[in-house]
Amino acid sequence: MPPQAEIVLATLNASYQHAAFGLRYLMANLGDLQSRAAMLEFTINQRISDIVEAILSRRPVIVGLGVYIWNVRETTEVVSNLRRLRPDLRIVLGGPEVSYEWEGQPIVELADVVITGEADLTFPEVCRTLLAGGLPPEKVIAASLPKMEDLALPYHLYSPEDAATRLVYLEASRGCPFTCEFCLSSLAIPVRSVPLERMQPELERLLAIGVRHFKFVDRTFNLNLAHSRALLEFFLERLEPGLFLHFEMIPDRLPEGLREIIRRFPPGAMQFEIGIQTFNETASKNISRRNNHDRLADNFRFLRAETGVHLHADLIVGLPGEDAASFGRGFDRLLALRPQEIQVGILKRLRGTPIVRHDAQWGMVYSAFPPYEILENGLIPFAEMQRLRRFAKYWDLIGNSGNFAETALMVWHSPVGGGSSMDGMDSGQRSGGDGLVPGSPFEGMMRLCDWLHARTGQVDGLALLRLMELMLEFLTTEIGHAPEPVAAALWRDYTRNRRTGRPPHWLSRWLPMAEALNSTQVSQSLISRPATTRRQARHQTEDAETAHPGRPA
Repeated sequence: MPPQAEIVLATLNASYQHAAFGLRYLMANLGDLQSRAAMLEFTINQRISDIVEAILSRRPVIVGLGVYIWNVRETTEVVSNLRRLRPDLRIVLGGPEVSYEWEGQPIVELADVVITGEADLTFPEVCRTLLAGGLPPEKVIAASLPKMEDLALPYHLYSPEDAATRLVYLEASRGCPFTCEFCLSSLAIPVRSVPLERMQPELERLLAIGVRHFKFVDRTFNLNLAHSRALLEFFLERLEPGLFLHFEMIPDRLPEGLREIIRRFPPGAMQFEIGIQTFNETASKNISRRNNHDRLADNFRFLRAETGVHLHADLIVGLPGEDAASFGRGFDRLLALRPQEIQVGILKRLRGTPIVRHDAQWGMVYSAFPPYEILENGLIPFAEMQRLRRFAKYWDLIGNSGNFAETALMVWHSPVGGGSSMDGMDSGQRSGGDGLVPGSPFEGMMRLCDWLHARTGQVDGLALLRLMELMLEFLTTEIGHAPEPVAAALWRDYTRNRRTGRPPHWLSRWLPMAEALNSTQVSQSLISRPATTRRQARHQTEDAETAHPGRPA
């Protein structure tokens, strides 16, 4: 039987690779109660009864649970079972899902105490009261905003196993100066930075246990330029193969002082997540989003032309004031800036966010259940929203994955006078680079998405080879490309991404013998990359290669 822990800190992560950052902060700030506490991490895919068993095996007096949009359903069931099995157990909840609009939530009704906001310093106080046999005067406690210099940092709670198998999260600051109405971070003002003299020894410790993938969760990493530069200089001085840094950036803030240091990182060492969200001026105004689009475009051009940074840009479907056509124009505009990935997100109505003020004017209708995605609005009816939801899924499979880096371009490039069937084509009908007409990427992808859904009825669970076969069929029968260049592009994409073997029969009939025999070549740059950056490495390999004859420009 495991040793007793009077305090059990637990949460349900979305998957094993995500290490619970908030849980580690709570544990680090327990002070002298740490020796009486244990930290247990689960995933939402585990059996509820097994989670309950593991918690109760520690014979706790207090169970603290982190509640988030991705785990509230499962956590509610965990709390319900704990309450039935151990009515005397003191259950404390925290996290964004119970920090706002908590009235009437079933999980809140089952708990003894709920701490709203940043609970790092309030949770130990509550534990002391509960361990002494008392209860706080109020069930719901609003935590005061802690100063970062008052917090114990949690990085010693990452293990070598975490370093080897999981994403390690960090923060150099908390809060956000912007007021985007769909985002909870806009409620956390002011921005507070972790003192650099405290942060750097922790980074040294993480490097020493083998951490090479650092995912910073700061909403505006490039807000404080001196702070940003100091951290980047730290990593530059310790640069080695395999180091990978993830930062979330303000799109239109990249002065020369920061550009200079970014240029010095090798290709593939950094990823910037850049929240564009929308190019529509009405929607931007409605959600209190400020972007300088000219500066944004210049920053993208710099990052693609002069650095090896992997760019992950975000757009949101369903914002008040933007219809599907406007979203499509924004998608095309962003794609022209050449980020390696565009994350198409569906608007969520997170608890506590002020975006609800637009519900009546713009006909916003959201799901009542997590993750509270929009179902329709006055400009995008439900059926059209479903098409856009499928677009987001298929784009991730085809555009973002790196598995179709070359073939995807053919979706919105039509051959001049091309045929419409694979049968009966000869070499004189082949489409080449000079015989292709570019169109709207959004419209081309929407056509593909509608066709895929009608053909398969699936948006998930499509195996790569099956998706390749469908792409061959679509591009030849629906767009009119000749099968030979499509097959060649598909096979180059497949073998580029560290895959070996011979092409399947439905593909090999259109491949020249030499290309088919060359199918065992593997990109060494991909083999040498850790699994955590494999998707980014696919895009990096594509960027570095010379365009193939016949490939759309």
